[in-house]
Amino acid sequence: MAKMKMPTTEDVAGMWQASGLKEKLLFTFAMIAVFRFGVQIPIFGINNAALLTSGAAKELVGFLDIFTGGALGKVSIFALGIGPYITASIIMQLLAAAVPSLEKLQKEEGEAGRRKLSQYTRYFTVVLAIFQSTVFLTYLHRVGVLSSDGIPILGFIGSIITLTAGTLLIMWLAELITDSGIGNGASLLIFVGIISRMPSYFGATGQLIGGNTGMVFSLLLVVAVLLFTLVLIVIMQEAMRKVVIINAKRQVGNKVYGGISTHIPFKLNPGGVMPIIFAVAILIFPSTILGVLNRPDSPAVVKSIAEFIMNYVLNGYSYYFIYFVLIVALTFFYASIMPNMQPKEIANNLKKHGSSIPGIKPGKPTADALEKILGRVTFIGALGLGVIALVPGIATEITHFTTLQGIGSTSLIIMVGVALDFINQIKTHLLARQYEGFLKQ
Repeated sequence: MAKMKMPTTEDVAGMWQASGLKEKLLFTFAMIAVFRFGVQIPIFGINNAALLTSGAAKELVGFLDIFTGGALGKVSIFALGIGPYITASIIMQLLAAAVPSLEKLQKEEGEAGRRKLSQYTRYFTVVLAIFQSTVFLTYLHRVGVLSSDGIPILGFIGSIITLTAGTLLIMWLAELITDSGIGNGASLLIFVGIISRMPSYFGATGQLIGGNTGMVFSLLLVVAVLLFTLVLIVIMQEAMRKVVIINAKRQVGNKVYGGISTHIPFKLNPGGVMPIIFAVAILIFPSTILGVLNRPDSPAVVKSIAEFIMNYVLNGYSYYFIYFVLIVALTFFYASIMPNMQPKEIANNLKKHGSSIPGIKPGKPTADALEKILGRVTFIGALGLGVIALVPGIATEITHFTTLQGIGSTSLIIMVGVALDFINQIKTHLLARQYEGFLKQ
């Protein structure tokens, strides 16, 4: 497992002296400030009193509001968050692995092809944002949160345009942070959204403990579980399987090059938080539909079926079992489409460059060996990710301490991943600065 070295005081002090790093950090903070300002602006026609008292609306926005930094709960112009853009990006990655023309754009046409794929992703984001905003606003209208005063149709269409434009603005901010800021803008904005919800969780916890001191033990147990989960996440994020590679020797004149042993790193958790996000999205969709169907004015048969599924299938330990199976399956699926985890392509590249795994013949034997290694690594990573995803939820179920359930495994994985990436970005800039200083000497 790779060891993570935390930044020292000298590293932090040197950040502001590194070439261009201070400007990147200030630009990133400015874009985050714009994002947080937009979260506070509600769309027109929202009935705040109904929003606060509607249990159905709270159930819909409960989990998803974590990723929008409270924008969904406030039904602000950024209510959809960056979700449509991330979904569009993932779907385009899947299509690029399945559709030959898109695969050619990604692998053979270089930067121009990748730019064209990015443009397709933006177009698809618009389509998804329109669809999601329509479903979301229709639901709010049915539960009485969205006012129908004035001109309903024009107001409804205007709200769809507003939410879609908000998503595109967030997408633009994320791309600006990636290109001109510290990098990984989409993940950073989700990270900021999660952090912004922390005060409300802590405030609710303080009120609960103040009114019932008997819950102190439950709080300590939940905090201990979260800290244990955090340690597991760091191990999962940093752990990797290194496959030793020997490079072929080449003689140029009187000198011999190559023959040096290197390695191919295969991460234990190649998909990061994506399998968890996919699993939650799959489970939330039927829950939302069933919540809409289970209304007083619905037919008795429909209500009975909806209540049965919600109470006995998508509830309790059966829910956790389905959740675990989905995470394991989606981890294998995500690993199977990643370019750096394709045994045949890796084996062909090694053979092309004259490199090999010690004791294994090049070509098909190498591909078979790599496939066996990747299968084992992915299996361990999938089980580990499934356990990590379940532990905080089961702890909440047992202790009935729900005020910290927003700080679950998904939030922790995102926060750890973004924090580690931020540290690596800082280290890269500091190393570049040291290299530039060495060249000037």
